[in-house]
Amino acid sequence: MIIVDKALEEREAQGRPIRVGLIGAGALGAGVARQYVTSTPGQRLVAISNRTIGKAGDAYTNAGADKPIVVTSAAELDDAIGRQVPAITDDPLLLAESEGIDAIIEATGTTEFGATVALAAIEHGKHVFLNAELEGTVGPILAAKAAREGLVVSSLDGDQPGTQMNLVRFVRGAGFEPLVCGNIKGLQDHRRTPDTQAGFAAKYGLDPRMATSFADGTKISFEQTVVALSTGFGVARRGMLGYAHDGHIDEMLDRYDVDELRELGGIVDYALGPRPAPGVFVFAAQSDARQREYMDFFKMGSGPLYSFYVPYHLAHMEAPSSVARAVIFGDAVTSPKHTTVEVVAIAKRDLTAGETLDGVGGFLTYGQCEAGDVLRSDSLLPMGLSEGCRLVRDVAEGVAIARADVEVPPGRLIDQLRAEQDRAFVG
Repeated sequence: MIIVDKALEEREAQGRPIRVGLIGAGALGAGVARQYVTSTPGQRLVAISNRTIGKAGDAYTNAGADKPIVVTSAAELDDAIGRQVPAITDDPLLLAESEGIDAIIEATGTTEFGATVALAAIEHGKHVFLNAELEGTVGPILAAKAAREGLVVSSLDGDQPGTQMNLVRFVRGAGFEPLVCGNIKGLQDHRRTPDTQAGFAAKYGLDPRMATSFADGTKISFEQTVVALSTGFGVARRGMLGYAHDGHIDEMLDRYDVDELRELGGIVDYALGPRPAPGVFVFAAQSDARQREYMDFFKMGSGPLYSFYVPYHLAHMEAPSSVARAVIFGDAVTSPKHTTVEVVAIAKRDLTAGETLDGVGGFLTYGQCEAGDVLRSDSLLPMGLSEGCRLVRDVAEGVAIARADVEVPPGRLIDQLRAEQDRAFVG
């Protein structure tokens, strides 16, 4: 979105920057804070909320910002914003309620907590950027609520779903028919746990649970579900196809049949091992014979499928452009409005009645993409609702957990939103 930089330069010159609040100061949040402090004219990161308030302060000062002040009320926060003093708090609802904030980035990776913040932000007139787990669970209903208020709910540029959706828009604009949206992975092992991933997490400053969700397939399942929610694409099978290939992504076109892809309405998928990693790809068809001749001339192959890819995703570095697109242009990176794909909870080992599920990146379950119709017809448990559920019967390793297999904690907002979404989008 090259136009965004010019719009932000104009906002900077006019002295009216976009004011951003950040929820979560973990690995992603700290990166987002650094990007805003060091490299983003026309926007200001005015406040950070984190459960451990010291980490919120570190996110500012480690990036070279002035020392932030601690605020405990909306009035104190708005005063700090007015004086252009960075603010930190352990109360995320202050950011949602503040009159001095235009957009909220929710970077915790949680669903129940994230839903509370997102709903409050929408109710107070703010654009919201969701973590993939939250968007993959209740994104459509949150986006619908935001749209009624003229607001945007979306993912961020730089994360895999956002990069894929930018590529989808490019491919469609060039006259092609996207049929596969894919993520390039180097590892997939459903048995990984916070114990096995502790060393990797420590090396890169990650939470071990986050590192586990990367390795056990849960994260990529949520990411590809987010893409499906925006495109209406499906899955070829539970868990996606996930073809392995030791070569370049361009060499994988013959793994797919165009007619089968069209019958499925397009699919989300991933590839294991090809270059360029960790990139994303879109395989798209071209039905115009003359255009196929041009593609052959451009050294893009003879069709019927063509490979388009981005060899990187820069996570926090691209995040501010998403905010600018929403606030200035009303443009969403992702637009969740379908329920064609869901993430189901699968037993990571033999589970016993009485155990309490520990959610994304834990020891007990992992998530896999499944057709939304199958999740509903078989009454399977969405991964985004699984944390805190207590098993009432044994579940064998590798088996999808059903709603009837668990007792759900009472009074959760995420369950209420999910029920509302099912009524609105499924019937």
